[in-house]
Amino acid sequence: MKKKRVNKSNLGNPMGRREAILATGSLAALAIPNYNSNNSAGIMNKNEFNTNSELYTLKDQISGQFNTFDLDTKVKAPTIEPGERLTLINYDKPGILTRLWITFPGWFFPSWDPQSNVDPTILKKLILRIYWDGENFPSVEAPMGDFFGIGHCEYKHYLSKYLGMSSGGFYSYFSMPFEKIRIEVENYHENLKTDVFLAANYTALKKLPKDAGRFHCQYNSGTNPGQEPMTILKTSGYGHFVGCCISMQAKQMNYLGFLESPEYFYIDTLDRSSPTFTGTGLEDYFNGGWYFRDGEFNGPLHGVPLKDPLRSMISMYRFHESDAVYFKKNLEMTFINPRDYASEFKFSSTAYWYQSEPTKLSFDLPKKDKMVDWYRIRDTDHQSIP
Repeated sequence: MKKKRVNKSNLGNPMGRREAILATGSLAALAIPNYNSNNSAGIMNKNEFNTNSELYTLKDQISGQFNTFDLDTKVKAPTIEPGERLTLINYDKPGILTRLWITFPGWFFPSWDPQSNVDPTILKKLILRIYWDGENFPSVEAPMGDFFGIGHCEYKHYLSKYLGMSSGGFYSYFSMPFEKIRIEVENYHENLKTDVFLAANYTALKKLPKDAGRFHCQYNSGTNPGQEPMTILKTSGYGHFVGCCISMQAKQMNYLGFLESPEYFYIDTLDRSSPTFTGTGLEDYFNGGWYFRDGEFNGPLHGVPLKDPLRSMISMYRFHESDAVYFKKNLEMTFINPRDYASEFKFSSTAYWYQSEPTKLSFDLPKKDKMVDWYRIRDTDHQSIP
């Protein structure tokens, strides 16, 4: 398959040559903490935390940006054909990704090309993968729409602290440390090509802090008869869980009973008969009550950017900071509905966490012809120019 030319002249050319020193607290809440060996409960002492420095604090650091803009041809984004898999970024020095911005057409009517195909399922069929430290397996693998918070083949403008869909684009502010980084995109669509614009800011370092965890994103999806566990995350190793996004849809109309499912966390145990802790309901986990009775909203750490009770559709997100879920050996997070009469539903989810080293994901992506698996998709139109 012929590869598109992606500009490399601005990939890995940070401004200046001076040595970068990581300022105190630059990883703050997202770095893997040091445990006291005498503290079996995993509670940290005060001096084991780094505090965020003030915005005015000067830092001896080097900034850089990866992007798809080819300075020679003036082409800002490579075209990714149906079935094509393209590496956008490949950089082999240490650093910390601080912002990821991506956008692409295909899900809205483009005024500059009225003859082009439009299909919102591209949000589900354009796959994002990120590889850390030269590994041959991705630590981040998810459809674009799901990675940025909504899996229903819809774009919804919403803003949160770490992920969002912002006026036609997609952003992430998760800090992502790396020794090496490779970002690729694959187009699962049968006949729709698209152009991918990417800009990723990073801080270049001579050496990463020893406690710098690697960012992971696990995608999962499926059909649940109603009472079976809906597993969001399963991993082995040492790290902490920092959040998830879930999209759900019931088979029957006007039904949100799947929100009765409390979360079950199994921490450092393989015994599934006794969870480490549970919640009181799925919407309670996302800081909502009574099936989110006041409708759609978005906050810094939790929100519901999409809710359609008639069509039994909902998308939710929650991020953990001071309430991150820590594990030393393994972690599983799942939701289970205790009601015998719970009805069938479909779901897709993304879980986000940090681990001491790059780790192979537990779930594979569905086959290409099974990526879009909903009972119904809403007919929405997004004009490129209002």
